[in-house]
Amino acid sequence: MPRLHKNIRLGPASYIGQSSFFVTICCAARRPIFSNSGRAQWLVDNLRRQAAAYNFAVYAYCVMPDHFHALVTGRDAACNLLSFMRNFKQITGHEHLAKFAQDLWQKKFYDHIVRPKESAARIAAYIWLNPVRKGLCSDPRDYLHSGSFVVDWKSGASFVDPWLPDWKKPRPA
Repeated sequence: MPRLHKNIRLGPASYIGQSSFFVTICCAARRPIFSNSGRAQWLVDNLRRQAAAYNFAVYAYCVMPDHFHALVTGRDAACNLLSFMRNFKQITGHEHLAKFAQDLWQKKFYDHIVRPKESAARIAAYIWLNPVRKGLCSDPRDYLHSGSFVVDWKSGASFVDPWLPDWKKPRPA
């Protein structure tokens, strides 16, 4: 019997427009593909091209060895996160498969639609602090594969009170 995949998405209309989204994409089998600096930069370059093609602003990103985080916002009413992510994963996945004969990405990706009461700056801080939490650096500004395409995050960001995703929050007793 074929294995069914759980649908983790809201309706497609939830992903269209000028909304902000926190996205995580994991490497297939959580392999540390992006521990290679050249591959990490290749991913950032692809992100820049696809964000421009789909008209998304990338407020924060971080390429970790085995996964990738981004905080993106649609720039107009026609922006479609699902199309953007599908194309980004497809283009990078096909190129990686052709070059290295292995899958790049897991089948799905995690998304969080940023609510009006949530602070985009705190979500960005969470993203940029990821390499610090994993012991890859002591200051997020020193990590080579984090950044923003729209803000000067190294001089103006606050890392004091980062956002915490729901799955990391303590459960009530």
